[in-house]
Amino acid sequence: MSEHSNSVQNVTFASNGDEAFGYFALPVSGSGPGVIVIQEWWGLTTHMAAMADRLAVEGFVALAPDLYGGATTHDEGEALQLLLELPVDRAARDLRGSLDYLLSRDEVVGETLGVVGFCMGGSFALQLAVQEGGKIAAAVAFYPVGFMPDDYAGLQAPVLIHISDGDAIYPPTLAEELNDKISADTGRKPEIEHYPAGHAFLNEEDLLGTFDSEQARIAWDRTVAFLRAHLGNSATAGLGDIALGDR
Repeated sequence: MSEHSNSVQNVTFASNGDEAFGYFALPVSGSGPGVIVIQEWWGLTTHMAAMADRLAVEGFVALAPDLYGGATTHDEGEALQLLLELPVDRAARDLRGSLDYLLSRDEVVGETLGVVGFCMGGSFALQLAVQEGGKIAAAVAFYPVGFMPDDYAGLQAPVLIHISDGDAIYPPTLAEELNDKISADTGRKPEIEHYPAGHAFLNEEDLLGTFDSEQARIAWDRTVAFLRAHLGNSATAGLGDIALGDR
C-alpha cells in the first residue's frame, strides 16, 4: 500500500512559482561540489536518502528532490502507477528548481553540478543534463528506464551509464541504443559499464530481490571516481560522519 511519508524531506525550495521538497545532506567538511540525486519509481524513500548520505560521506553536497510530493510505495504495481501518473513537465520543473536551489547554496563549491539517477531517475538524469547544458558537469544514470530524451544535442556533460545485463525491466540492448544516439547527437561517446546483475542491483532495500553487494560496490566506486574527476578535487572522503542540513 502506498503511503504519504515526509520523514526524509528536510528542505523546501521554489519550483516555478510553487514549492517542492527534497532531502539535503552535507559532508563533514561543510562544503563540496553539488550533486542532485534522482529517485527510483518507489519515491523519495529512505534508500534514496541513504544515497544522498553516501555522497555526502564522499565529500559532495547532495540534494534528492521529491518528485512524487511525499508519496512512496513498496509495491511494484503502485510504483508503476506513480511513474505513469507523474506529470513529466512538473518533474522537469521540480528538477530545474532543485538545480537552482543547490547552486544557490553557499556550501556548494563551483558553478556546475553533477546528477545521479536510478531507474526512472536515471532517465531523468539524462533529461536534466540535456536541458541544463553547461550547468551539469557530470551525469550518471543507473539502469535508466522511462522518459528518455528525444535528442541529446544540448548535452555538454560527460555521461556514465550503468547497465544491468540481467535486467528484466529494460533490455540490455539499451546500452547500444544510448551509445549510438548520444554519439550521433554530441560527437562524444558515453561511458557505459555492464554488470552481471538484475535491475536495481544497487538498492539495498532489495524490493525486487536483485540487490548485489559486489556489483553495487563496483558501480558505486566508479560513480564516485567519475564525479570527482569531472566536478573537481574539492570532494574528499569524509570520516564516516554526515552533517545533515535543515532538519
